[in-house]
Amino acid sequence: MIQIYTGDGKGKTTAAIGLAVRALGAGMRVAFFQFMKAWEESELEILQNFENVIIDRSWNGRFIKEEASDHQKKMVFDQFQRAKKALHMPFDLIVLDEIIVAMHFGLLREEDILALMQSCPKNRELVLTGQKATQKLIDKADLVTEMKKIKHYFDRGLVARKGIEF
Repeated sequence: MIQIYTGDGKGKTTAAIGLAVRALGAGMRVAFFQFMKAWEESELEILQNFENVIIDRSWNGRFIKEEASDHQKKMVFDQFQRAKKALHMPFDLIVLDEIIVAMHFGLLREEDILALMQSCPKNRELVLTGQKATQKLIDKADLVTEMKKIKHYFDRGLVARKGIEF
């Protein structure tokens, strides 16, 4: 099945990591690709303790304000190529965290992500996360969960806290 966690609310990455922990607890093999995130996520510390998981992250720490640099575009392209290869490796669950954000910023094309979704073998679980999932991605997925922000303390100027947001 193909799952999408999208929306402007908190919890998309955390939900994907929760699913990864569940899969690992069941003896499954997990590939976790994290696009466009440079800070250390505390929950990734836990995932690294499991044997049947690979974690693939690549980003330079600078957030895109206007246009991505050539280096950032290459990092995302290369990581996307590794994710495509992982679909045909012995993983049961493949998470593409923030891949939808990478598409939104123009670092990946919607048609390439749709092709990846189409090529996903039937014996794999594929999870895509990120704000602003397009209707085509939603239509292609088997499960879509929207995290909707009702209220968030970030709007009051508070910053991310270790152990809560990262």
